[in-house]
Amino acid sequence: MAHSTLSGIAILGAGLFVAEAYLPALATLGPTSFSLKAVYSRSEKSSSETAQNAAKILGLSSSPDVYFDGDHPNNLDALLARSDIAAVIIALPITLQPKIVVKCLLAGKHVLSEKPVAPDVAQGLKLLEDAEPICQQYGLVWRVAENFEAEPVYRAAGEAIRSGKIGSVIFFKASVVNFIDKTSKWYKTPWRTVPDYQGGFLLDGGVHTIAALRTMLPEPFTHLAGFASLNKEYLSPHDTIHCVVRAQSHYHGIVEMTFASPTKSIPAAENIVITGSKGWLACNSTSEGFKIVVKVVEEKESGKIGEEAEHKEKEEIISFPRKGVETELAAFFDAIGRQGTGEFALDIGNPREALKDVAFIQAALNSEGNLIDLLELIQASS
Repeated sequence: MAHSTLSGIAILGAGLFVAEAYLPALATLGPTSFSLKAVYSRSEKSSSETAQNAAKILGLSSSPDVYFDGDHPNNLDALLARSDIAAVIIALPITLQPKIVVKCLLAGKHVLSEKPVAPDVAQGLKLLEDAEPICQQYGLVWRVAENFEAEPVYRAAGEAIRSGKIGSVIFFKASVVNFIDKTSKWYKTPWRTVPDYQGGFLLDGGVHTIAALRTMLPEPFTHLAGFASLNKEYLSPHDTIHCVVRAQSHYHGIVEMTFASPTKSIPAAENIVITGSKGWLACNSTSEGFKIVVKVVEEKESGKIGEEAEHKEKEEIISFPRKGVETELAAFFDAIGRQGTGEFALDIGNPREALKDVAFIQAALNSEGNLIDLLELIQASS
């Protein structure tokens, strides 16, 4: 495996996810792959607080340099002009990210940008059109930080399904129920309280579930029909979707997602269940992380299964830690280290795959019961 020590990285953003996910993940990875040189936020206060927090969590002898908006020597342009910063992690509000991604790439920085890749399909395609030639011309790595795609549980589930563990996939179900009230730390984020992008929490959080399904299923989604609704006014513009989804001509399934549960206690249900010709596989979140449950009908020597043989089921349960952010960061650093070597890093965070997740949510929000061709949606928006 090829590795190289980055001369330095910067974090652009000072929100909750940086504090609770990125900094601890960087601490777990250790200093061998990176050196955090700077933090940028729109305000000096939030940038300073995040830099101080980073120094504590990462065990730094001094805080990273602080950058913030304004006509002064400590703005984003000054940060991007530094030759000792090779890569940036962008965790800014959804509508700001596309132009910041391009700005960072033009400055010659490798980029890991938070999901979703863009607020909608049209802006995502424009971002790809602008960013991909820059990456190609200057040998830069750009990845989208979709931590569910990187979670070991979903990657292991996908490998098991592709290996034929449950036979051929015949249908699937994803059920996601969330309780968000006005006291939630996630709701209190200003750009989430009054979102200026489609779907609200359904876009911001919903792409996680679609990315998990994309990682697990062997064929891509091609069509959906569904309905969207708003059940809690403060979660505007939408908080719930229900869809019937098709994956090419191979199989179909149901995706239901809400952030409007009336109670903190949610109905007991399997989060994601993939059913095949020989059994089923379920992925669930636990207090410790995740688990996979697999049940298959044991095949007899005659090759017959199910009612044609003695019906005996075999169960397997595997637990996984929650390591999505750590995995996506490690893959990003590894991809940079492999640049120009001809070797391949773990394929996580492909922006074009992330755009498919946005297309799914956009289609679900606008279907009104009509069938939408997901591939056509992306092509029509170009």
